Amino acid sequence: MIRLSTAASAANAPRLSNRLRASTALLTAVLAALSALPAQAQTPQALPAVPVETDTAPAATAPEKGLSRPLGTGTLDAAEIASRRIASADAAALLRSLPGVSLYSAGGFSSLPALNGLADDRVRVQVDGMPMTAACANHMNAPLSYADPSVIDAIEAIAGVTPVSKGGDSIAGTISVTSKPPVYAQPGEPIHGEGSLSTVYRSNGNGTTLSGTATAATERFSLRYTGAWSRADDYKDGDGDKVRSTLYNVQNHALSASARKDGHEITLSGGYQYSPYSGFANQRMDMTLNRGTTLNGHYKGAFDWGTLDGRAFWQRTVHAMNFLHDKGGADRGGMPMNTDSHEMGYAVSAEVPLSSQDTLRVGNELVRYRIDDWWPPVTGAAMMSPLTFVNLNDARRDRLGTFAEWEKRWTPAWTSLLGVRNDVVWMDNGPVQPYSWANPIRTGMMGMGMGMANPDAPAATAFNRGDRSKTDVNVDATALLRFAPSASERYELGFARKTRSPNLYERFAWGTGGMSSTMIGWYGDANGYVGNPDLKPETAYTVGATAAWQDAAAKRWLVKVTPYYSHVENFIDADRIGTLSNGFVQLRFANHTAELYGINAEGRTLVHQDERMGEFTMGAVVSYVRGRNLDTGRDLYHIMPLNGTFDLGHRLGDWSSVLEFQMVGRKFLVDSGRNEPETPGYALVNLRTSYVWGNLRADVGIENLLDAHYYLPLGGVDYGDFRASGNRQPIGALAGMGRSFNLGLTMAF
Repeated sequence: MIRLSTAASAANAPRLSNRLRASTALLTAVLAALSALPAQAQTPQALPAVPVETDTAPAATAPEKGLSRPLGTGTLDAAEIASRRIASADAAALLRSLPGVSLYSAGGFSSLPALNGLADDRVRVQVDGMPMTAACANHMNAPLSYADPSVIDAIEAIAGVTPVSKGGDSIAGTISVTSKPPVYAQPGEPIHGEGSLSTVYRSNGNGTTLSGTATAATERFSLRYTGAWSRADDYKDGDGDKVRSTLYNVQNHALSASARKDGHEITLSGGYQYSPYSGFANQRMDMTLNRGTTLNGHYKGAFDWGTLDGRAFWQRTVHAMNFLHDKGGADRGGMPMNTDSHEMGYAVSAEVPLSSQDTLRVGNELVRYRIDDWWPPVTGAAMMSPLTFVNLNDARRDRLGTFAEWEKRWTPAWTSLLGVRNDVVWMDNGPVQPYSWANPIRTGMMGMGMGMANPDAPAATAFNRGDRSKTDVNVDATALLRFAPSASERYELGFARKTRSPNLYERFAWGTGGMSSTMIGWYGDANGYVGNPDLKPETAYTVGATAAWQDAAAKRWLVKVTPYYSHVENFIDADRIGTLSNGFVQLRFANHTAELYGINAEGRTLVHQDERMGEFTMGAVVSYVRGRNLDTGRDLYHIMPLNGTFDLGHRLGDWSSVLEFQMVGRKFLVDSGRNEPETPGYALVNLRTSYVWGNLRADVGIENLLDAHYYLPLGGVDYGDFRASGNRQPIGALAGMGRSFNLGLTMAF
């Protein structure tokens, strides 16, 4: 922890202690009251192993979970994930074909998901119930980067109107990723053992993934290990040219122990991620180290009065950035940047059936986050010495949230949900420090604003004298109404008021120099960003409707259409405050009014089925979103153009295949304030097939079958090639991956 002054920390200690005591007392009271109720003697059914299937199953709706799962929710089960994971080591890439989901390009295993045009911190992302925070000024270690595709059991993405029981501190929606559930021995089986070994090879970038699981269990206890290692070199685009700074190397390990008895289950798990490097083609920096350690305890139990779910978690992230060799790191010197963060908290919720028609859900959670962000001095570099640049000093962001939600089935056809939520967010940052307190120096290195005075020293003085303690009191509310007149049709109308407080970098990134500001930003535009301590929380008012039609048995066809509109007050955008060299600009985070509207549609049908030829299916997902800053009149940054995915599937016994067409329209509505590049439309063809022989499964796929050359609409700029050219070639959009032949083998035992 960086300590420039102990006075601020000492002053905050009593306040934090009072908050934690109040939160602990509340949690203890809730648990004590619920535990005093009589337990219901019921043993949960043993959970089956994950089936080995593909995503070409006949159309069917997701299991009904009432209005806690809105009709527009996108889901992926274990079978669908198993068929898609050979294409990428990036867990976020699994979401690509879900309605309303798009991806900001980042590292090879760390894309940033967007829901209905809103991305990153505006999306509540949970990995096994943990609300993990990116501990990086460029958000290189995003929450989904810790979820390896080989161990994911299910994914749920709720875009737009989100129940308060699944929301909090977000305005876009919620993505929940869960690992495979524990497996127990069958009655009478002394010791149950199972496991799997998998390998995947991807030709483009020479990518490799190795993963494995091992489980030993009795009827009441289960112990599991999971591990995965993925690496790749720079990929090539459709013209055969290498796209620099797209290489990566990462490994994940996890050990979990579970126990169950009489309707209650406890799981304790620990995870470790190690990544020695990951290139970021659209960022000025690369990741040169990431170590993430997590501990997660989960309890769920059934009582006569309902169910109780409790979780406690802890995470530490040690992270470093610098230039990899792709950006000339070996011959141009470096710029080390380090972060060290701790996150811990709890979440407890209960679902209480008040009657056969009424269900009450209540919950409380606390998330406590601490981070230090410092940049060590570089010997011989006048701009980066003699002191350590202190960006965040014992910065803190604590959130205490409480919700109540009532679901009512008025008639067999009509169901409603009403919910309200309160989140209090406390933020602070200690005293900061520039590389030098001397008189402002002239810049002229690294293309960072040549010939301009470096204002970091006076900016640090002003920041330290200002008010760095912020408290936000946020209120969310959700109302949903569903009408299901028959088994073949359902209609849903929803309204939500959702809030999000700024993150620590949006409020406290204080550096105003050309070099220091360009180290801040997760947008892939290589511009410079300056924080704003006076930012207000974002408040989004969203209305959405979903119409769903299907056959009565929900097995042959399904169609869903979801239009939506969001009006966002105090939307955190960025205003231009200066220009930098090579056409880049400097911006300051600022509140504005914005609106987003669009439509998501999906459908699937069973075309033909017989014993000789098997099953033939067709599916489609189409999404459109438009976002505007109503104050400036500009289009919002990184809004995905009209896009759709269409697939033709076939299954015959143990052989399954899918032919996928991905089409994206021309991106011409761009944020001119950030010099966002336009991109032409494109179409990709992907082919995947798999076959199962007993315990052995083989997957073969060809991504971008026609080797098309295209540019990623949310890829940002190709800073890696620009940097490698010595800042001489024109800066342009980032090209996507060319053809890749992928092969995967999995052996279960």
